[in-house]
Amino acid sequence: MNDFKYIKPYLIRYLPAYVFGILLLVAIDALQLITPLIIGHFTDTLMSGNLTAEKIPIYMIAVVGISVLVAAGRFGWRMTIITTAKKLEYNLRNQIFEHLEKLPLNYYNHHKTGDLMAHCTNDVNSVRMAFGSGIVMFIDAMFMGVMTILLMITRVNLNLTLLAILPLPLIAFFIIILGKQIRIRFQGVQEAFSDLTDNVQEAFSGIRIIKSFVMEKKTLAHFNEKSQGNFDTNMSLAKIFGFVHPLVAFISSTSTLIALIYGGSLVIDNVITIGEFVTFITYVGMLTWPTMALGFVYNVIQRGQVSLRRINVILATEPEIADADDLLDLYNFEPTIEVKNLTFAYPGTDEPVLKNISFSVKKGETVAIIGRTGSGKTTLMNLLLKLYNVDENTIFYDDKDIHKITVKALRDQIGYVPQDNFLFSKPIAYNIGFANESLNEDQVKAAATVSQIHKEIMDFQNAYETELGERGVNMSGGQKQRVSIARALYKKPPIVMLDDSLSAVDTKTEESILNHLKEELVGTTTLIVAHRISTIKDADQIIVLDQGEIAEKGTHETLMQVDSIYKDMYTKQLLEEKIAKES
Repeated sequence: MNDFKYIKPYLIRYLPAYVFGILLLVAIDALQLITPLIIGHFTDTLMSGNLTAEKIPIYMIAVVGISVLVAAGRFGWRMTIITTAKKLEYNLRNQIFEHLEKLPLNYYNHHKTGDLMAHCTNDVNSVRMAFGSGIVMFIDAMFMGVMTILLMITRVNLNLTLLAILPLPLIAFFIIILGKQIRIRFQGVQEAFSDLTDNVQEAFSGIRIIKSFVMEKKTLAHFNEKSQGNFDTNMSLAKIFGFVHPLVAFISSTSTLIALIYGGSLVIDNVITIGEFVTFITYVGMLTWPTMALGFVYNVIQRGQVSLRRINVILATEPEIADADDLLDLYNFEPTIEVKNLTFAYPGTDEPVLKNISFSVKKGETVAIIGRTGSGKTTLMNLLLKLYNVDENTIFYDDKDIHKITVKALRDQIGYVPQDNFLFSKPIAYNIGFANESLNEDQVKAAATVSQIHKEIMDFQNAYETELGERGVNMSGGQKQRVSIARALYKKPPIVMLDDSLSAVDTKTEESILNHLKEELVGTTTLIVAHRISTIKDADQIIVLDQGEIAEKGTHETLMQVDSIYKDMYTKQLLEEKIAKES
């Protein structure tokens, strides 16, 4: 895989800024190389007795002037190269998030939230470091290193330069040798962070269960285990860096020692002047960073490469539900549904969840789908929403194959209330009007009234502007279900799908909601998945699923006239209600 495949467009877009920043960086580096020459000339002038009071301010102004220019230049290249790297990070993170939104539900069944969060944070940050600090260190090290050595040779002494720089390549050598270990350990750090993030996210999401089962200590022990793993992997990486810095200091001091001993002897022998000696020692000190930086830039790039490859794996994952070029962008199709001989197995499995499903729904009809747990009701709803791919010529809307309709056009025509009534940490009004770009207060209240949640919302301190906690934690299960129903109704869609949407409300509230829905959904094609038969007995058509197949089909009256699964379920539910009332 081409590592730069997905970031190449951004690199091309920001190339002018990178070039400008690099040229500015080179200019600043060149200015820094002048300062040792000035100091050396000052020393020689001083030692020769030619230094006058008038000349001292000239040297001072030159040094201070270069320092000011260097400071301004550093600000300039930081604002170009580092800012450009930040823009790259911003665009890459957005691209990852946008791509993750396109991936099917099945992808999230096999990838942990913590891993995905780590990709969007740590990995993107490492890529930014590679294209920000990494580029700066590489250019800085190469230019400063080459130019410093050239100046040491041409302005001081060739032999002294060769001896002094002899130990310095060892710095880059050892850091590059350690690079493989750094890459392996950094991979471990990223994975440990993913595990820790996933553990924290899961614990906070399930905090009610943890508290209700008094499992705080057990959860804390599990967190400590993950946290210790994260600490250990980070320390293993820190140990390498802890070894590198003393090693660099030792090798650098060796170069300085050679320069002092051999350079001092050259001064004594009058081969070089004291000023040239001072200049040389300054250059040796300046040469340490470029040599060290070459090793570090290798490691930064290695870490960026590891992270970029992890990101590329996500971006290379093709969405299973993708629109082809020849699809119909139908926004006013007739809300009729037909399912023909639909058989479906989840990706990666061989056992069909649904087998030979066939039924049709006319415009304005209400069709109920009922069955025991695990019979395939929710799976069927997911397929009608095009959340999974099905075989061609199995699902039709307005006589058009579902494969011929764009995802957006299809789902825009459907108001869906899932089993998992997820609410965002936003105001209640935002959650109800989520499906539309604009928010109409009257329509929000109307949808809430139909779903029998308006009065309870008004009891909140800030009414519709009440901020909900994570996943709507400050609402009961029944309240969340009714807000979800209001969210689907706010769209005013031609098709409404309710997936066991009234299971958390009492019978009286359920009856009131159904009566309001019946009035609101006149002329709307409606599919209702339910466990309670009282919810759906007035439906135009009732489909009974059993082990993924249609076992029975008809109206409430026709199904009650024969011995059937439906009749058995209804009889048991009536008995349960009778016992509940008597108790």
